[in-house]
Amino acid sequence: MLFSKKIEPSCSYCRLGRRISDEEVACIKKGVVSSGASCRRFKYDPLLREPSEPALIKSGEFSPDDFTL
Repeated sequence: MLFSKKIEPSCSYCRLGRRISDEEVACIKKGVVSSGASCRRFKYDPLLREPSEPALIKSGEFSPDDFTL
């Protein structure tokens, strides 16, 4: 999903911006903007994108037999 062609533009993971805080981004073109904002100069940088938390596995959900071939 990080490298999908259908990424919704957001200044928080744009190549032209740097995160100031959780809510603000310093953009080279627009100055200080909201992290959810975007403009037509959006350039996607997958390294700036923060992946979502992984799903937790409940301890009693699997048995040792589930992990053998």
